Amino acid sequence: MSVANQEPVGEVVKVTDAVEKIKDLDVSELRGMLVMAEEWVLTSGLAWMVSLFSAILVFYVGRWLAGKLSSLLIHTLEGRNVDPSLISFAGSLTNAGLTAFVVIAALGQLGVQTTSFVAIIGAAGLAIGLALQGSLSNFAAGVLMIIFKPIKLGDYVDVAGVSGSVEEIQIFATTLLTPDHKMVIVPNASIMGGNIVNYSAQPTRRLDFEFGVAYDADLKQCREIFQAVLDAEPRILDEPASLIAVKELADSAVIFAVRPWVNSSDYWGVYFDITEKVKVELDKASVGIPYPQMDVHLHKVSG
Repeated sequence: MSVANQEPVGEVVKVTDAVEKIKDLDVSELRGMLVMAEEWVLTSGLAWMVSLFSAILVFYVGRWLAGKLSSLLIHTLEGRNVDPSLISFAGSLTNAGLTAFVVIAALGQLGVQTTSFVAIIGAAGLAIGLALQGSLSNFAAGVLMIIFKPIKLGDYVDVAGVSGSVEEIQIFATTLLTPDHKMVIVPNASIMGGNIVNYSAQPTRRLDFEFGVAYDADLKQCREIFQAVLDAEPRILDEPASLIAVKELADSAVIFAVRPWVNSSDYWGVYFDITEKVKVELDKASVGIPYPQMDVHLHKVSG
């Protein structure tokens, strides 16, 4: 018999052996295996479906909450009359950050290890923060200025060694206009990092004059002259009351302190007018206004 004729017989034997082995299996045992396999498939499939549904729910609910929070922030800033460019930037930044958090949370529901994503985002944020350290500090200072409003548009302030009226408060810098119409741009971090003197914060201001008169002048007459000048100026307020008093007995003059109160908007106008009127009235009354002087004595020494 040839080999070709023997091969089909071998295959038949193998099939027969397999059939016999299946017959030897316990029917209940086979059924149990099938039930376990079916339960495993159903359990795994159900768990995966639950995870998928949870991820979708987290994503859409999170996106909705991110949009609501961004809109709430925008409306809050608009209510505080914040610069529109800052409102748009803050809204976009908030929405992007919340969306990234939502995506990571949704991936976590699917069983994805999000630790690496968080580490990557943290490293990227650190690198960006170091690269933009100065700009971010100016931005943060600008946000604080807009929220707490230590200065506002139109105020006359002294900040970072510069005095002027606030023309514009931007995200990273504030523009001041000096009295001689020079425009100065000051970084916000420099403003918030130093002393802020806001001359316009209160509706009224006090003028601080110091006038010197000669020692031989009649102090009562001088006081009456100062009071008459103040009474003739309609921009001087009745309350608080003005103060006229002898402040100092200086080397060459008796110094009077004259302290009237005016509206903040009238400060410089009244200052210049009162200074001129006092000089005119003292001259009319022949009251001397001394100035520092030095007497030099020459002694001739004989040879």
